[in-house]
Amino acid sequence: MTQTQIYFDDSFKDHVSSLDYPERTDRVKNIIDLINNEEFKNISIIKPNKVDYSHIYEAHDKSFVDETLDRFPKDEQIVFLDQETPVSRGSFEATLKAAGAGIDAADNVINKKCMNAFCIVRPPGHHACYDRSMGFCVFNNVAISAKYLINRYGLENIAIIDFDVHHGNGTQDIFYENSKVHYYSTHQYPLYPGTGDTNEKGVGNIVNVPLQAGTNSSQYQSAFDEMIIKKLHDQKPDFLILSAGFDAHEKDPLASLELLENDFKLITQKLMSIADKYCDNRIISMLEGGYDIQALENSMITHIRELQNNDKNIR
Repeated sequence: MTQTQIYFDDSFKDHVSSLDYPERTDRVKNIIDLINNEEFKNISIIKPNKVDYSHIYEAHDKSFVDETLDRFPKDEQIVFLDQETPVSRGSFEATLKAAGAGIDAADNVINKKCMNAFCIVRPPGHHACYDRSMGFCVFNNVAISAKYLINRYGLENIAIIDFDVHHGNGTQDIFYENSKVHYYSTHQYPLYPGTGDTNEKGVGNIVNVPLQAGTNSSQYQSAFDEMIIKKLHDQKPDFLILSAGFDAHEKDPLASLELLENDFKLITQKLMSIADKYCDNRIISMLEGGYDIQALENSMITHIRELQNNDKNIR
């Protein structure tokens, strides 16, 4: 059995490819070549299918979904769904395959065709709320995957761990009153989108860990252990979904945390240990933010290196 499946499609390069914007094609343009250069032993690279609309409806308001898809341009213009969320003609296929990657990964992890999966997708998803797109995000890829796991496979104890530097307000919004999903987020605060305070608790299923600008590796890892890992041990989840943003890196231009590639190594190792202990190693990781290209590429490779390493003795 393959340890890690990597989901990627060339359509992700076509999402607003002509726009000079932080969430741009360069973020994923070279990643498959970089992965191949590493000569990883325990991965396979897979092209995702387009998501069936019914799965998007499970996480989002149907009218919002239909109206949004109708707004995608069919010519060379750029349409802004909100002030930070542009779409182009190439975005239609990319959006459907970004969500589809999470569905395909869910099926293959559940059916033991792989142990875990990393979906290197554009557009990202964690700011997309139940009934609106925002913050570079059209639909919420991790929420669609979690809803699918609940409705298709009957899971009732999912953990979503979001280590993007920005709070995943959309994921929190969708699951705020759903006890089948626990949402954990470390994020710089205050920062866009302005949510993520500790008093936002849902039905006891929301854990926000706001961090001050300038938080360094040691401070971050201490907070992650105390506020995330300990609570995951309490939850004992049956599946982990990661909102894998790498914009907490010290080089990222959109935020001011001071993490390094090694921090993403440690985060991945710690979460793999949780998955090993409680949920048969089942993890889906989905790319969110990360806007310094070199830092993002290095961090993704670090993340993949840990995911595909099946030697439990090193964790």
